[in-house]
Amino acid sequence: MDFNEYQKNTNKTAIYPAKGNNFVYPTLGLTGEAGEVAEKIKKIYRDSNGKITPKHRKELSKELGDVLWYISQLATELNLKLEDIAKGNIKKLMSRKKRGKVQGSGDNR
Repeated sequence: MDFNEYQKNTNKTAIYPAKGNNFVYPTLGLTGEAGEVAEKIKKIYRDSNGKITPKHRKELSKELGDVLWYISQLATELNLKLEDIAKGNIKKLMSRKKRGKVQGSGDNR
């Protein structure tokens, strides 16, 4: 499956107010799901000394899937293609690497 197919399929499962004209809902969902990922990592760090078990990995995979779903829906609401976002991100990162600017801060380095 490629990003375009994923985005098309996630849109079929999206049910929320004003779908198609509501970038706020998937933005809030994205932050909530990212928080759930962070919470699971925190508990792994606290309770398992940072050792990720197969069970942890499975739980994290599910949460990361939810993050991806919300990213896909946010992109859809913004009329962006997930594939274009991914390609643009790789292009930006490779440019930074080539110029020795991977480390540091700022979007336009």
